[in-house]
Amino acid sequence: MKNLRRFVTLSFLLLALLISAWSPLERPPAQTETSPVVLVLKSEGAITPVLIEYLERGIQIAVERNAEAIILELDTPGGSVDIMNRIVQTIRSSSIPVVVYVYPNNAMAASAGTVITLAGHVAAMAPETTIGAASPVGSEGEDIGETMEAKVKEILKASVRGLTKNRSEEATRLAEETIENARAVTVEEALEVGLVDIQAVDVVDLLNQLNGREVNIGEGTVTLHTEGAEIIEVGNTFIEELLLLLVNPNLVFILLAVGIQAILIEISSPGGWVAGFIGVVCVLLAVYGIGVLPVNWFGMFFLLAAFVLFILDIKAPTHGALTLAGTATFITGALVLFNSATLPGFPRVSVPLVIITGVIIAGVFFTIMTIAIRAQHRPVQFGRETMPGKQGLVEEELNPHGMIKVGGELWSAELVEGESPLSKGTRVEVIRVEGLVLKVRQIKD
Repeated sequence: MKNLRRFVTLSFLLLALLISAWSPLERPPAQTETSPVVLVLKSEGAITPVLIEYLERGIQIAVERNAEAIILELDTPGGSVDIMNRIVQTIRSSSIPVVVYVYPNNAMAASAGTVITLAGHVAAMAPETTIGAASPVGSEGEDIGETMEAKVKEILKASVRGLTKNRSEEATRLAEETIENARAVTVEEALEVGLVDIQAVDVVDLLNQLNGREVNIGEGTVTLHTEGAEIIEVGNTFIEELLLLLVNPNLVFILLAVGIQAILIEISSPGGWVAGFIGVVCVLLAVYGIGVLPVNWFGMFFLLAAFVLFILDIKAPTHGALTLAGTATFITGALVLFNSATLPGFPRVSVPLVIITGVIIAGVFFTIMTIAIRAQHRPVQFGRETMPGKQGLVEEELNPHGMIKVGGELWSAELVEGESPLSKGTRVEVIRVEGLVLKVRQIKD
């Protein structure tokens, strides 16, 4: 019960820490009365659910500050269609104009990033940037079936037609081509047909070009006043930074390996709580990353099989044969889990990291197995079996029953047949054990 209370207490403390860290670390300063406010959000890398929370929080702050606009600096190779749709919905439902700005130079708005850019109330790009290549792929980066591909493409094309209804016909055709034929274009080509509105070298240049521009928000039109605007950058919270780290397959792999091993250690040696607590936390963090990353779930069976082999080698020692098999299975499972599925923007797990981790885990289990084998062959050092031959002192007169002290412990004792009564302080030797009574005799000098 004591260990359970500790576990529950630590769990609540961790939960409280996460909740407190969910809010922004710093609130933007109070709005000045003489200048408008523009919020700047930054998104780099693959599209993940973190961007949804980040964008919603940015819009909320913009509403509280009565900001003129929100600028979302975007540089992405794409991501999930489901996440993209939620981001588009968030942008289009914003009461504050959202400017999607493909930035910095050489950045891209590829795949899902193309639709997100077009969803902005204003679409802008920096020099030397690109947009397009929005053909859909499967959740693991693979080509999807012909029928499903046709359905998804038609849905996406209908979506971009709605987003470009106020643009030229050439812009709408180009937007559809980025989906149908995976076409990609430069900022100059996109600007020429009106697929995007502005080319700006930086945020200051963008604000100068936005000043006085009319944009459609819902059913109404607003005029932007961005001249001399106060620029406020909204950073990620601690939780958002943590979740961004958890979409790195290398970190997810380490968390998964450590978590499963810690849980197995807790199961094999119950009674503690530290290993189990660490294992549960690591596995829960890894589960989030696996839910976002493109993974091949067949690899998970290899990982579980590897740990089963490690445990079997401890329970039924085979002199390392099962440990070697488990190591090979572990390495194979990790590579299958993370590296057989590909999706733009998500890195692959490091092969050397997988091999080194596999060897370390195998070494840990091999060490445990060696200790277990030695323990099985070690002679008994505690308990009644070790008492015969030990010496002690009489603590209570033996006549023929009494008490003696052996190894710092008090034992009930009885004289063997033929022994005379012994007084306190007499040295005795244990002959044998009968139940909980030691049979003793006097040690004569």
